[in-house]
Amino acid sequence: MADYPWFKHYPEGIPHEIDPDKYSSVVELLETSFTKYKGMVAYENMGKSITFDELDELTAQFASFLQNKLGLKKGDRIAIQMPNLLQWPIAMFGSLRAGLIVVNTNPLYTAREMEHQFKDTRAKAIVILANFAHNLEKILPNTNIESVVITDIGDMLGGLKKQVVNFVVRNIKKMVPAYKIDGHYRFNAALRMGKEKTYTKMDIKSSDIAFLQYTGGTTGISKGAVLSHRNIVSNMEQISAWMLPKLKEREETVITALPLYHIFALTVNCLCMLRIGAKNILITNPRDMPAFIKELKKHPFSVLTGVNTLFNGLLNNPEFSSVDFSALKIAVGGGMAVQNVVAEKWKKVTGCTLAEGYGLSETSPVLTCNAIDGTERIGTIGIPLPSTEIKIMDDDGKEVPVGKPGEIWAKGPQVMKEYWEKEEETQLVFQDGYFKTGDIGVIDEDGFTKIVDRKKEMINVSGFNVYPNEIEGVVASHPKVLEVGAIGIPDEKSVEAVKIFVVKKDDSLTKEEILAYCKENLTAYKVPRAIEFKTELPKSNVGKILRRLLKESDEATKS
Repeated sequence: MADYPWFKHYPEGIPHEIDPDKYSSVVELLETSFTKYKGMVAYENMGKSITFDELDELTAQFASFLQNKLGLKKGDRIAIQMPNLLQWPIAMFGSLRAGLIVVNTNPLYTAREMEHQFKDTRAKAIVILANFAHNLEKILPNTNIESVVITDIGDMLGGLKKQVVNFVVRNIKKMVPAYKIDGHYRFNAALRMGKEKTYTKMDIKSSDIAFLQYTGGTTGISKGAVLSHRNIVSNMEQISAWMLPKLKEREETVITALPLYHIFALTVNCLCMLRIGAKNILITNPRDMPAFIKELKKHPFSVLTGVNTLFNGLLNNPEFSSVDFSALKIAVGGGMAVQNVVAEKWKKVTGCTLAEGYGLSETSPVLTCNAIDGTERIGTIGIPLPSTEIKIMDDDGKEVPVGKPGEIWAKGPQVMKEYWEKEEETQLVFQDGYFKTGDIGVIDEDGFTKIVDRKKEMINVSGFNVYPNEIEGVVASHPKVLEVGAIGIPDEKSVEAVKIFVVKKDDSLTKEEILAYCKENLTAYKVPRAIEFKTELPKSNVGKILRRLLKESDEATKS
């Protein structure tokens, strides 16, 4: 690999390259960890924990059930649709051990979105939380799904606690709409059935597909990124190399508030932390901020990942400052831009740097990250991970000068090979061996990159490119603003104008205050021409503000 400018900023001990073939598959890594960390706690949720050797046994049982009872073969697709529960890693690891391809499905999907994904993948089976089974019932006849496994929230808690939790969820909180799916299996019964037969170990190659990871669909139709075992192993090795100088095997506790079905939490939290024998605390509903903070107070956690809105929400809860941060070593933000005001406040409150990273579903996901040794540069996404190259290109496919904006192109062993059964879309995003991310960035002479915005979400004001991230970053720094989203709206004089949607932190905030603040901090053509107050903004499953939905809603009100 060439001597790139960012190498001089690599923390001591971090290699420039990793071995993407260190493990033949994700399954080999799993089984290595099961043995290596036997007796240690792997996951904890709602006060119930399972050890690495228990996880080994349970995942083998689930794999046996898939093979022997359902008759699923290597390469068959299985959808998993649930929030962070102990059932999730059991189902996911069990599916991989059976040689299946896992289709991670967002529990918040509508029936229409579920149908698109299941038909696109031709999934043969699904593991789903009972809370969402009513949506599955609506579309099941239109899919290839032959086998349905249903679980309730408390199923892995055991004993009286299981019964109490499931009773409250179903009968008190009324969180499980009625459904009727004939012939389905219960999750715990599936484990018992699997225990009665022998799990057959599969020959899984690095080139085999591990996940069909669907893109967020924030700018269009959701597509399945084909992620091989080698892709995932590569990114685990890259992230581990980046973090290990600061983390110790067998000693870390990670808080997983991001949903495990999202690529960020899947690779960083679920798999990388398993690799080093960390205890993983699964947070089922991080939007219940009081309960989330109460859980944080129970654990001397050393690693916390999240998105900007999650960190912002924690910082704006008065109870958060009373959490013990003495063990916190690493906090990583991704999924969307981390705003400077949030990063600065986080450091002040916790004493720990909020290191921003960057990646996509198509890149397993991490491409770049700030160093975690205190040399980070706030406002940037850091430098490329080992064995990763990025460059900034113009619309003609030519590299732009240092300091000029352009599209980020990336190359590395973590980059997907293709979109699932979409050859034309695949060809559009690859050129000369590089993946075209669709994100606009600027790289400086030291190799640090700053995300400017999504290429498709740029606002054209009289021929000038205005980036929503910049507008949002400025408005978010106003002390009375909680959240903000920016879009472009049609304008007869200037093609488009900037409109912002604001959630107040202080009820006294007025449009005039925001406008004055923007005029003070933004060039005239970037100043919003329209301001609308909202009680909340539409967000993705991980908390990313969905500008597309803001735009659609705004257009609908005018039509």
